Amino acid sequence: MVFSSLLFLFRFLPAVLILYFIVPKRFRNLVLLLVSLIFYAWGEPKYVFLMLFSILITYLGGFMVDRFRSSGDEKKAKISMIVTVALALSLLGFFKYADFVIETVNRIGHTDIDLLRLSLPIGISFYTFQTISYVIDVYRGDARVQKNIISYGAYVTMFPQLIAGPIVRYSTIDEQLRTRRESAEEFAGGAERFVIGLGKKVLLANSAGALWDSIRVMDASTMPALTAWLGIAAYTFQIYFDFSAYSDMAIGLGHMFGFRFLENFNYPYQAKSVTEFWRRWHISLGTWFREYVYIPLGGNRVSRARFIRNIMIVWMLTGIWHGADWNFVLWGIYYGVLLLVEKLFLKKYLEKTPGWLQHVYTMFTVMIGWFIFTWNENESGFAYLKAMFGMGGGFADRGTVYLLYTNAILLVMLILGSTDLPARLAGLCRARIAGRDTLTTVVRCVFLTAVFLLSTAYLVNASYNPFLYFRF
Repeated sequence: MVFSSLLFLFRFLPAVLILYFIVPKRFRNLVLLLVSLIFYAWGEPKYVFLMLFSILITYLGGFMVDRFRSSGDEKKAKISMIVTVALALSLLGFFKYADFVIETVNRIGHTDIDLLRLSLPIGISFYTFQTISYVIDVYRGDARVQKNIISYGAYVTMFPQLIAGPIVRYSTIDEQLRTRRESAEEFAGGAERFVIGLGKKVLLANSAGALWDSIRVMDASTMPALTAWLGIAAYTFQIYFDFSAYSDMAIGLGHMFGFRFLENFNYPYQAKSVTEFWRRWHISLGTWFREYVYIPLGGNRVSRARFIRNIMIVWMLTGIWHGADWNFVLWGIYYGVLLLVEKLFLKKYLEKTPGWLQHVYTMFTVMIGWFIFTWNENESGFAYLKAMFGMGGGFADRGTVYLLYTNAILLVMLILGSTDLPARLAGLCRARIAGRDTLTTVVRCVFLTAVFLLSTAYLVNASYNPFLYFRF
């Protein structure tokens, strides 16, 4: 089940909201746990038990860590933390990377070991990182142990952010799990954020994806350079609007249920360096790796050699986290090298160049990065890369002109929508009608209703359209 489906919008969500708000407050965490398990089981019934097992071992692990810390036995507390984290990671590693390891061994050792062909449990990368952060934070003293397994289970399984984040640290919503206040104002704000996310997914991300799908199947050996770049641009916009839409919808749903999740995107395509881009893109993942890998390794307060090592370890892990394939490993190495180049010497020169040139440099490197990210077929990917640099069918042809002409309005919407311009214009409009509450309410309701109805109309005839990050 996905947020951008008629089943979720008109059956599951209304039923959950009615049930959630009619039960006494002391039972609402239990309701969240149960409906979240139903939500997950809808598409992954057999892997519900895997998630429940992960919840159980990390719940017990956190309990043991707290017990040993309270008694002053730091050694046993550390051992409990390490064992729990290792068990959680082993589940992720087995289901996500087993076949990747076997294929690599077969290729290097010329063996013929049978693949396990396990299907990837949806959301396992996200909820595993949440459970790990909980155990580590309890060990560090950054979070209180949660002795109520219902509340802990609700934290891990909470359906708004279960499948594709944002990755929520337990310390962020500890108090909210215990004592939160739902209100009409919070609900209205959450519903607005949800509808905007729905529009971004259905109207923008899916449209950009359709353009990318039509280009990627073309013969790359004869593809004009401008067509190839148009395709990568389409994917660049698709993955942003798709993933940021999911985050918007997750944050909006959180508000509707009384939770406040941290932001996950901050207009990353406005960045003027790769370093800035990664401060704005998938913020929760970057924060997780910084807090639990980069800083424990020493961060940047070490020798240059160790600093380089730390960056490359973090980014190789970031690549591997996204998927079990060599293109993701290469993608992580690519960004690790770029970030090192910027931090060690390019930054001071980059800051002296005009802002537009910094932006061009950033978007060029980001689009090359998305090419690496999406292509896992070496031969066809190499042919497409050659086409991007003019070694295919020249610069442009009639097909290129047709694609640009028929998608001109979409491209303008994608470009403007990926900046903060719409938000700034909305702010100016609100300022102009400030004090006229009725008019403000009417304008907002008309806009949101139009977005919702248009999105629903698209969904009526749409096929299954999962979010891209469901695969990671």
